[in-house]
Amino acid sequence: MDPPSVSAAPRLSWDHPENCVPSSQPTACYQQFAKEALVSSVAKIRRATFLTHMNGTNWPPPPQDEAAPPSLSPLSEISVILGDQSTLQTPDVLSQPVSDLSRQGSGQTIVDPLDVSKPQRPRRSRRMKRFSSRWQSRGSNGSNSVPAPTLDKLTKRKHCKLLGDQSLIQVSNSNQRQRYVTKDGKCQVNLGPIAEKRRFLSDIFTTLVDLKYRWFLLVFSLCYVLTWVAFGLIYFLGAWIRDDIAHYGDPQWEPCFEKVNSFLSALLLSLESQRTIGYGSRMVTAHCPEGVILLMVQSIVGSIIDALMVGCMFVKISRPQQRAQTLIFSKHCVICERDDNLCMLFRIGDLRESHMVDAKIRVKLIKSRQTKEGEFIPLEQSEINVGYETGGDRLLLVEPQTITHIINDTSPFWEVGAERLRKETFEIIVILEGIVEASGMTCQARTSYTEDEVLWGHRFESCISLEKEAFRVDHSAFDKTFEVQMSPESAKERSDRERKSSVSSQ
Repeated sequence: MDPPSVSAAPRLSWDHPENCVPSSQPTACYQQFAKEALVSSVAKIRRATFLTHMNGTNWPPPPQDEAAPPSLSPLSEISVILGDQSTLQTPDVLSQPVSDLSRQGSGQTIVDPLDVSKPQRPRRSRRMKRFSSRWQSRGSNGSNSVPAPTLDKLTKRKHCKLLGDQSLIQVSNSNQRQRYVTKDGKCQVNLGPIAEKRRFLSDIFTTLVDLKYRWFLLVFSLCYVLTWVAFGLIYFLGAWIRDDIAHYGDPQWEPCFEKVNSFLSALLLSLESQRTIGYGSRMVTAHCPEGVILLMVQSIVGSIIDALMVGCMFVKISRPQQRAQTLIFSKHCVICERDDNLCMLFRIGDLRESHMVDAKIRVKLIKSRQTKEGEFIPLEQSEINVGYETGGDRLLLVEPQTITHIINDTSPFWEVGAERLRKETFEIIVILEGIVEASGMTCQARTSYTEDEVLWGHRFESCISLEKEAFRVDHSAFDKTFEVQMSPESAKERSDRERKSSVSSQ
């Protein structure tokens, strides 16, 4: 006996499974029930995933007496949400994507859920995966060991993204701050809009030399082409005004510009005259003085352009900026004890056999501070003494040199110890200047060290060894350091302790 047909079945839900009334198709009721159950479960999973990443905890939490499973498929996640009721459904139906179940209303065939001979592979919906990974911060490993302040900041930023404010999202792999000077010596300062750009034209030579090569070559070419075209146009107008073009080929006519009957021929006359090619057929005759004066003006203008462009090209090619590529600095700056003094050390070296002449070293400290009156001074520059009084700043850069800054009461690091060094924010700029031996031009090389690149309680390894009749430099040990046992006290604390010990001994 066939079961009675139902015209309109009520909406199915997990709470009222008895509403499912068999219809003419044996699996139609079951498929409709499974579809609505899966849609409801996916919505719960998405909501739970959102709350999980917002709170920085894994969801669902594993039981206390059992180990957490390595991964949860969509079926297992639904089972966790629905509890015992999820056992009413067949796993293969729940593992189907929502898009497959939504096709049953359009007349497409749906796989019979009772057929378990070919179990489907459970997989997470791609859309749901993108949604869940969108809220996970970069570098997160899924652990719960997140500090409370960091968690609050991340939660606040994610709330901002939920509200649509994309400008407030600043999630990055690391908290690296902006450097003032990069390790290769480039200054990270962008000049704002300059109103008086005519100042650059007053120093046209430096402006041309500072141009990039593509723009410099464009200006170089345009200077010649424009002068050729300009004087060619003047030659053509002169020939047209004097009727040389109308009487072209007339043996009785005395032209001012020989063999000029079009603009192209006038352009060839301008090119041949300025570049002194002189093929012999096209020329300025002596029948018009204005043609001779025009030729003299063009020769002077061409000489000025040659001197300017060739000079700029020579200076641009011979600039000693590339010489700085063979001047190297150590990757780190170290603080250690030397001759009972707390010192800051770093290394410099030259890779070429042609040495720098009159090499000098300067060191600057870049640090923002606030005055007693409340004024904020950004990027204040202060000097770090590396031996100005004793001549230690003048170097004979034949082998790698270790530059020493003695931390005394005049040093900006007088009150900086190992603990305070981790909390400080500063940048040390090292500037090496010298004369290139080959060209005689001044060269400058720069680098910088941030507070993270200053190692407390380290020393440099030796990179000089003695060979037969010479010394050998091992550049592989140029950046190597080793740790030494040293007190974390600052130079001021050391001085106070020694003073107290001397007083107590008396």
